[in-house]
Amino acid sequence: MIARRTLLAAPTLLAAPALAQGGWRPDKSLTMIVAFAPGGGTDAAARTIARYMEKDLGQTVVVLNRPGAGGEIGFTELARARPDGLTIGFINTPHIVTLPIERRTRFRLEDFSLIGNIVDDPGGLWVRGDSEIRDFAGLIAAARAQPGAIGYGTTGVGSDDHLAMLALERTSGASFLHVPFGGSAQVKQNLLSRSIPLAVMNVAEGVNESRQGVLRPLAQMGATRWAPLGDVPTLKELGFDVMEGSMRGMAAPAGLPPEILARLSLAIRRTVDDPEFKASAEQQNLPLRFLDPAEYLAELRGLQRNYQSLWDQHPWRE
Repeated sequence: MIARRTLLAAPTLLAAPALAQGGWRPDKSLTMIVAFAPGGGTDAAARTIARYMEKDLGQTVVVLNRPGAGGEIGFTELARARPDGLTIGFINTPHIVTLPIERRTRFRLEDFSLIGNIVDDPGGLWVRGDSEIRDFAGLIAAARAQPGAIGYGTTGVGSDDHLAMLALERTSGASFLHVPFGGSAQVKQNLLSRSIPLAVMNVAEGVNESRQGVLRPLAQMGATRWAPLGDVPTLKELGFDVMEGSMRGMAAPAGLPPEILARLSLAIRRTVDDPEFKASAEQQNLPLRFLDPAEYLAELRGLQRNYQSLWDQHPWRE
């Protein structure tokens, strides 16, 4: 089973704000690598964050998209860059920890200096507003009555959506039919066109349609309820210890000097705390969750252990 838990953090890497404030200052523009295509959720978040980091660091932050291979191309380029603070990038779960489990990659978690997590977008189970499945209990009952008959759409094999459903199947005894797509927009489109009865998407990806009554959320997969969907229970509340989602944070190549790491992490913390950024994040339905470098590393290592255990029991590529 996959259980996303907030682990006890190691001693913080940020000794004190004063160290960051009086330390490193970039003397050139920064490059922010995004391992996914322009126009997606990660890209939109990155470009918004870049604008606020420019204000804090006093330098231009240029977003560079390097999509492909489930994030491997961009992650590899980031891992191989010079650890001088001028190349940073977004890393996403589960890909940053699952790709090296699935296959031989040109990067691993140890190849990065973690700067801080910014977004934690829990998964969600969605049906159409007019679906005969009215709640989560009804979904499980239907799946148990017709094993493998209810198709669910995800953003692909090994995605956080797919891994969440594998965990739910294992804990509930219900059986579903996996229908992978290339992105959440396709998942949503096929749900609305009645090609599939169930979509597994992050909460931010369906909240607008739920407000319009077009989609109905059955459950969310965070440790706690996300406020904009405050009336939707978590799977944990419903008796299933499944917590899953997509974390989006910032990293740099391994070997980043401590004073540079501290300064960049401070810039992210200030960005997340900025009222204007918070308003912009709310408009984009970005569930914010800042983690400092030590907390972020502890969280990713915990996920790594969980995913490795799942892979050993049930390889999702097979």
